[in-house]
Amino acid sequence: MRVKDLCERDRPRERLMSSGAAVLADRELLAVLLGSGFRGSSALELASQVIEHCGDLDALGRADPHRLLRLPGIGPAKAARVAAAFHLVRRAASEPARARISSTSDLAEVCAPLLRGLGHERFVVVVCDTRGGVLKRSVLTEGGADHTAVPVRETISLVLTAGGAMFGVAHNHPGGSLDPSDADLEATAGLAAAARTVGVRFLDHLIITDAAWRRISM
Repeated sequence: MRVKDLCERDRPRERLMSSGAAVLADRELLAVLLGSGFRGSSALELASQVIEHCGDLDALGRADPHRLLRLPGIGPAKAARVAAAFHLVRRAASEPARARISSTSDLAEVCAPLLRGLGHERFVVVVCDTRGGVLKRSVLTEGGADHTAVPVRETISLVLTAGGAMFGVAHNHPGGSLDPSDADLEATAGLAAAARTVGVRFLDHLIITDAAWRRISM
Protein backbone atom coordinates (compact mmCIF):
# COMPACT_ATOMS: atom_id res chain seq x y z
CA MET A 1 0.00 0.00 0.00
CA ARG A 2 1.28 3.44 -0.88
CA VAL A 3 1.71 5.90 1.98
CA LYS A 4 -0.73 8.31 0.35
CA ASP A 5 -3.35 5.53 0.37
CA LEU A 6 -3.13 5.27 4.16
CA CYS A 7 -5.61 7.08 6.36
CA GLU A 8 -4.19 10.56 6.95
CA ARG A 9 -3.76 9.97 10.69
CA ASP A 10 -1.59 6.92 9.90
CA ARG A 11 0.80 8.67 7.50
CA PRO A 12 4.25 9.18 9.08
CA ARG A 13 4.65 12.83 8.10
CA GLU A 14 1.19 13.78 9.35
CA ARG A 15 1.72 11.83 12.60
CA LEU A 16 5.05 13.57 13.14
CA MET A 17 3.47 16.99 12.71
CA SER A 18 0.50 16.23 14.94
CA SER A 19 2.08 14.11 17.69
CA GLY A 20 5.84 14.64 17.44
CA ALA A 21 8.72 12.56 16.12
CA ALA A 22 8.94 10.44 19.29
CA VAL A 23 5.78 8.49 18.41
CA LEU A 24 7.19 7.26 15.08
CA ALA A 25 9.00 3.95 14.60
CA ASP A 26 12.48 3.92 13.06
CA ARG A 27 11.23 3.00 9.60
CA GLU A 28 8.58 5.74 9.76
CA LEU A 29 11.17 8.39 10.59
CA LEU A 30 13.37 7.18 7.76
CA ALA A 31 10.37 7.15 5.41
CA VAL A 32 9.76 10.82 6.18
CA LEU A 33 13.41 11.52 5.37
CA LEU A 34 13.31 9.54 2.12
CA GLY A 35 10.14 11.29 1.06
CA SER A 36 8.93 8.67 -1.42
CA GLY A 37 9.27 5.06 -2.46
CA PHE A 38 9.53 3.67 -5.96
CA ARG A 39 7.49 1.50 -8.27
CA GLY A 40 6.14 -1.41 -6.25
CA SER A 41 7.40 -0.19 -2.85
CA SER A 42 6.08 2.57 -0.61
CA ALA A 43 8.34 4.92 1.30
CA LEU A 44 7.72 2.80 4.41
CA GLU A 45 8.71 -0.38 2.62
CA LEU A 46 11.78 1.27 1.14
CA ALA A 47 12.78 2.53 4.59
CA SER A 48 12.52 -1.02 5.97
CA GLN A 49 14.70 -2.28 3.11
CA VAL A 50 17.34 0.39 3.76
CA ILE A 51 17.57 -0.47 7.47
CA GLU A 52 17.70 -4.19 6.71
CA HIS A 53 20.38 -3.62 4.05
CA CYS A 54 22.64 -1.89 6.58
CA GLY A 55 21.77 -4.10 9.54
CA ASP A 56 20.58 -1.50 12.04
CA LEU A 57 20.31 2.24 12.56
CA ASP A 58 23.84 2.57 13.90
CA ALA A 59 25.28 0.94 10.78
CA LEU A 60 23.01 3.05 8.59
CA GLY A 61 24.29 6.19 10.28
CA ARG A 62 27.88 5.21 9.44
CA ALA A 63 27.19 3.88 5.95
CA ASP A 64 28.85 5.45 2.94
CA PRO A 65 26.11 7.00 0.77
CA HIS A 66 27.41 5.03 -2.23
CA ARG A 67 26.49 1.81 -0.40
CA LEU A 68 22.86 2.95 -0.32
CA LEU A 69 22.89 3.38 -4.10
CA ARG A 70 22.94 -0.40 -4.46
CA LEU A 71 19.33 -0.52 -3.32
CA PRO A 72 16.54 -0.16 -5.88
CA GLY A 73 14.70 3.10 -5.28
CA ILE A 74 17.70 4.87 -3.74
CA GLY A 75 19.26 7.45 -6.02
CA PRO A 76 21.93 10.07 -5.30
CA ALA A 77 19.41 12.54 -3.84
CA LYS A 78 18.00 10.12 -1.27
CA ALA A 79 21.41 8.67 -0.40
CA ALA A 80 22.83 12.16 0.13
CA ARG A 81 19.79 13.19 2.22
CA VAL A 82 20.22 10.22 4.58
CA ALA A 83 23.97 10.73 4.90
CA ALA A 84 23.52 14.45 5.59
CA ALA A 85 20.87 13.83 8.27
CA PHE A 86 23.04 11.42 10.23
CA HIS A 87 26.06 13.68 9.89
CA LEU A 88 24.08 16.58 11.31
CA VAL A 89 23.24 14.42 14.33
CA ARG A 90 26.92 13.58 14.87
CA ARG A 91 27.92 17.22 14.46
CA ALA A 92 25.30 18.36 16.97
CA ALA A 93 26.44 15.73 19.48
CA SER A 94 30.05 16.90 19.19
CA GLU A 95 29.27 20.55 19.94
CA PRO A 96 30.22 21.86 23.38
CA ALA A 97 27.46 21.93 25.96
CA ARG A 98 25.33 25.05 25.95
CA ALA A 99 25.96 27.47 28.80
CA ARG A 100 23.47 27.02 31.62
CA ILE A 101 22.22 29.57 34.14
CA SER A 102 21.57 28.04 37.55
CA SER A 103 22.70 30.90 39.77
CA THR A 104 23.29 34.64 39.76
CA SER A 105 27.02 34.05 39.39
CA ASP A 106 26.35 32.02 36.23
CA LEU A 107 24.45 34.97 34.79
CA ALA A 108 27.31 37.31 35.67
CA GLU A 109 29.81 34.98 34.00
CA VAL A 110 27.78 34.90 30.78
CA CYS A 111 27.25 38.68 30.70
CA ALA A 112 30.65 39.94 31.85
CA PRO A 113 32.57 39.41 28.58
CA LEU A 114 30.12 41.75 26.82
CA LEU A 115 30.28 44.45 29.49
CA ARG A 116 33.81 44.80 30.79
CA GLY A 117 36.46 47.09 29.37
CA LEU A 118 33.99 49.60 27.95
CA GLY A 119 33.88 53.37 28.32
CA HIS A 120 30.12 53.52 27.89
CA GLU A 121 27.12 51.72 29.35
CA ARG A 122 25.62 48.72 27.60
CA PHE A 123 22.51 46.66 28.35
CA VAL A 124 22.61 42.88 27.80
CA VAL A 125 19.79 40.33 27.80
CA VAL A 126 20.29 36.58 28.32
CA VAL A 127 17.37 34.33 27.31
CA CYS A 128 17.11 30.80 28.70
CA ASP A 129 14.96 27.71 28.25
CA THR A 130 13.04 26.02 31.08
CA ARG A 131 16.22 24.34 32.38
CA GLY A 132 18.35 27.46 32.26
CA GLY A 133 20.10 26.63 29.00
CA VAL A 134 21.16 29.83 27.23
CA LEU A 135 19.19 30.31 24.03
CA LYS A 136 20.35 33.81 23.20
CA ARG A 137 22.72 36.47 24.53
CA SER A 138 22.19 39.88 23.03
CA VAL A 139 23.33 43.49 23.42
CA LEU A 140 20.07 45.43 23.35
CA THR A 141 21.16 49.03 23.89
CA GLU A 142 24.33 51.15 24.01
CA GLY A 143 24.48 54.43 25.91
CA GLY A 144 26.79 57.05 27.32
CA ALA A 145 29.36 57.01 30.09
CA ASP A 146 26.73 56.98 32.83
CA HIS A 147 23.46 55.88 31.28
CA THR A 148 21.84 53.49 28.82
CA ALA A 149 18.18 52.78 28.18
CA VAL A 150 16.51 49.67 29.61
CA PRO A 151 13.71 49.04 27.09
CA VAL A 152 11.22 46.83 28.90
CA ARG A 153 8.97 46.15 25.90
CA GLU A 154 11.88 45.29 23.58
CA THR A 155 13.39 43.02 26.22
CA ILE A 156 10.20 41.01 26.65
CA SER A 157 9.73 40.86 22.88
CA LEU A 158 13.26 39.45 22.50
CA VAL A 159 12.57 36.79 25.14
CA LEU A 160 9.32 35.69 23.52
CA THR A 161 10.74 35.72 19.99
CA ALA A 162 13.62 33.49 21.12
CA GLY A 163 11.17 31.05 22.72
CA GLY A 164 12.53 31.72 26.19
CA ALA A 165 11.02 30.63 29.48
CA MET A 166 13.25 32.82 31.64
CA PHE A 167 15.71 35.65 31.24
CA GLY A 168 18.24 37.78 33.03
CA VAL A 169 19.68 41.19 32.23
CA ALA A 170 22.80 43.14 33.07
CA HIS A 171 24.40 46.47 32.40
CA ASN A 172 27.80 47.92 33.18
CA HIS A 173 28.95 50.95 35.15
CA PRO A 174 32.18 52.12 33.48
CA GLY A 175 32.97 54.36 36.47
CA GLY A 176 33.24 51.32 38.75
CA SER A 177 30.32 52.00 41.09
CA LEU A 178 28.12 49.05 42.00
CA ASP A 179 25.36 51.22 43.45
CA PRO A 180 22.09 51.11 41.45
CA SER A 181 20.58 54.39 40.37
CA ASP A 182 16.90 55.22 40.78
CA ALA A 183 16.52 54.46 37.06
CA ASP A 184 18.11 51.04 37.60
CA LEU A 185 15.66 50.23 40.38
CA GLU A 186 12.71 51.45 38.34
CA ALA A 187 13.80 49.43 35.30
CA THR A 188 14.19 46.29 37.43
CA ALA A 189 10.69 46.64 38.82
CA GLY A 190 9.32 47.21 35.32
CA LEU A 191 11.02 44.12 33.94
CA ALA A 192 9.73 41.98 36.81
CA ALA A 193 6.17 43.21 36.30
CA ALA A 194 6.30 42.70 32.54
CA ALA A 195 7.67 39.18 32.98
CA ARG A 196 4.79 38.26 35.28
CA THR A 197 2.31 39.63 32.77
CA VAL A 198 3.52 37.41 29.91
CA GLY A 199 4.29 34.37 32.05
CA VAL A 200 8.08 34.18 31.85
CA ARG A 201 10.53 34.13 34.75
CA PHE A 202 12.75 37.13 35.40
CA LEU A 203 16.00 35.88 36.93
CA ASP A 204 18.05 38.94 37.85
CA HIS A 205 19.27 42.38 36.88
CA LEU A 206 23.00 42.79 37.48
CA ILE A 207 25.38 45.72 37.56
CA ILE A 208 28.80 44.65 36.28
CA THR A 209 32.05 46.58 36.52
CA ASP A 210 35.54 45.65 35.39
CA ALA A 211 36.31 44.23 38.84
CA ALA A 212 33.02 43.01 40.35
CA TRP A 213 29.27 42.61 39.97
CA ARG A 214 26.18 43.19 42.07
CA ARG A 215 22.60 41.96 41.95
CA ILE A 216 19.88 44.62 42.00
CA SER A 217 17.41 43.45 44.62
CA MET A 218 13.78 43.18 43.55
